[in-house]
Amino acid sequence: MQSTTSKPTISLRINVRISLGLLAMFLVKAWRATAFGVYGYLNFTKSGFLEHSKSFNPEDVARRIDGKNCIVTGANSGIGYATAHGLASRGATVYMVCRNKERGEVAVSDIQAATGNQKVYLEVCDLSSVNEIKSFTSRFRTKDVPIHVLVNNAGLLENKRVTTSEGYEMNFAVNVLGTYSMTELMLPLLEKSQPDARVITVSSGGMYTSPLTTDLQFDRGEFNGAEQYVRNKRVQVALTEKWAEKYGDKGIGFYVMHPGWAETPGVTKSLPSFSESLKGKLRTSNEGADTVIWLALQPKEKLVSGGFYFDRAEAPKHLAFSATKKSHSAINSIIDTLNSFGNF
Repeated sequence: MQSTTSKPTISLRINVRISLGLLAMFLVKAWRATAFGVYGYLNFTKSGFLEHSKSFNPEDVARRIDGKNCIVTGANSGIGYATAHGLASRGATVYMVCRNKERGEVAVSDIQAATGNQKVYLEVCDLSSVNEIKSFTSRFRTKDVPIHVLVNNAGLLENKRVTTSEGYEMNFAVNVLGTYSMTELMLPLLEKSQPDARVITVSSGGMYTSPLTTDLQFDRGEFNGAEQYVRNKRVQVALTEKWAEKYGDKGIGFYVMHPGWAETPGVTKSLPSFSESLKGKLRTSNEGADTVIWLALQPKEKLVSGGFYFDRAEAPKHLAFSATKKSHSAINSIIDTLNSFGNF
């Protein structure tokens, strides 16, 4: 018996399904942006920090960490500088990893003068280059010093597609491949300071607007730097979960945080309209770095390895009805890709 369903009818049904699928995707994306905007305005601004800080315990960040060795990437300005300053003021030995030697030297000198701590050192490394990271970590390992805290702060939002000398899209190279390479290659020195070792990665609340995607270098569709940035930041959250699971028996804690909306040189340069529209409402770099320093100082038994933190508290990794949670299942495939890129 022949089917009574005509080919035009089948085509119509397929077109309707495709249209409904595209509409659903559009609505979910619109919801993510709206929910993020409202949630962010209420929580990520300076007023949000001031409100949340009413419940902060000053003793949590009052302790000294003399004798602890800390690495902070992207440390010559913004949240990285504030983090390095905060750790140095508490007695830590701080290695500031910067791309620009001259700006790095000025930052080191300023922190030494302000804190009275001379154990602040400059390490020059371009985090967009896997080869430079390999060279830096190999050189640093000859110091044979245990690393107690690694702060993956270096980040980039490049609005136009730029390709590195190694062939990678620039945002991805710094935010994802650079962060992954630095962490994996520093594991032997982190293990030396167990059970107190910890890795803290600075993400962004913008990741709430994006699911995890295997399109790591934005090869599909028209390139959008801001969207690539939040995709990268979602990868950092998923990587932290995986690191906590994979290296849970090595005495290393892995944490990811976001600083809220802070007025930093990077934000002003990359998102000028955003910075201008919220002028006077953005957090300072010190306020943005507060949770990084808090995570570095807390007893590990008070923290959740693999957790996402904001304003000194564990925060949700997904907004309600945003359809991003299941996407984290792609992290194993992403790690395989990163390993192949870095030849790890």
